[in-house]
Amino acid sequence: MLVIGIAGTGLSAQEKDWLQHPAVAGVILFGRNFASREQVADLSAAIRDAAPRPQLICVDQEGGRVQRFREGFTALPPLSVFGERYATDPAAALALAEEHAWLMAREILALGVDLSFAPVVDLGRGNRAIGDRAFHADPVVVAEFARAYVRGMHSAGMAATLKHFPGHGSVLEDTHFDDAVDPRPLETLQAEDLLPFVAGIGAGADAVMMAHVSYPAVAPEPAGYSSRWIDGILRGELGFRGVVFSDDIGMAAAESAGGVAARIDAHLDAGCDVVLVCAPALVEDSLRAMDRRPASNTMALSGLLGRGPRGWDGLLADPRYAAARATLAPDDSRTGLA
Repeated sequence: MLVIGIAGTGLSAQEKDWLQHPAVAGVILFGRNFASREQVADLSAAIRDAAPRPQLICVDQEGGRVQRFREGFTALPPLSVFGERYATDPAAALALAEEHAWLMAREILALGVDLSFAPVVDLGRGNRAIGDRAFHADPVVVAEFARAYVRGMHSAGMAATLKHFPGHGSVLEDTHFDDAVDPRPLETLQAEDLLPFVAGIGAGADAVMMAHVSYPAVAPEPAGYSSRWIDGILRGELGFRGVVFSDDIGMAAAESAGGVAARIDAHLDAGCDVVLVCAPALVEDSLRAMDRRPASNTMALSGLLGRGPRGWDGLLADPRYAAARATLAPDDSRTGLA
């Protein structure tokens, strides 16, 4: 299955054709696809109307610097602020993180978007791509936050996606631009970076997104297309039964698998359920690659479709919404987002 990117704030004729392909299970939205709340709601409806089967509409709405929808949405703080608060008041920090998850998810669901790829449970150890997207450097602390954040998303009616398995935070390189290699042995990874994933899976996380990082002491290829990591460790040893997403195959670190078709084959053959094709320029080649493969069961993603109430007016009427915004984004709550 594929989740694809589109170019603008509406659907082109070509993109409507892409949605007819039986391998297309969803669309991921970015800042380029956002103009206003009303436009996103209309775009979500247009995607569903154009496709012959249910579509999973996704976004990265983590907060901080990774928040694709901004104007008219709460300015969500990055996850690192909760890790900082944990040092003085662990219970309050975990409660705030859970409310952050609920608030983020409810705003997204209100406009017809099903899924924000969250939470990041990588360790905050200086990676260029992760930075303040991580809760904390201590795996035991991050494990606590993973459980809290999954609870918050679930209470809003949104599935939770742990990323980036088995841990992107302990290498320096940003896999958007560079290859990344983590030489540590499996025993060290199990004692550190894997702990938050174990906690999140135990809390009922619905999906996992793989890292484009290589761990040569465990497997020769990057984790995203490693059957050792996906089928052997994630599904076999950790018992994960949810959906496995690749990270974006347009990232530089994914190019080690070869061309577009080779990247798709490598990820799916290794055990990924869904490949993210975020760049519209790669979609045509990706669809041709899928024509060579067995038919996809796109309904396997039905469990990730948003279950919370839709509509911004209903969200504004929820007293929890006003309270969450006043706590997490007090400057926004004074000006109002009606």
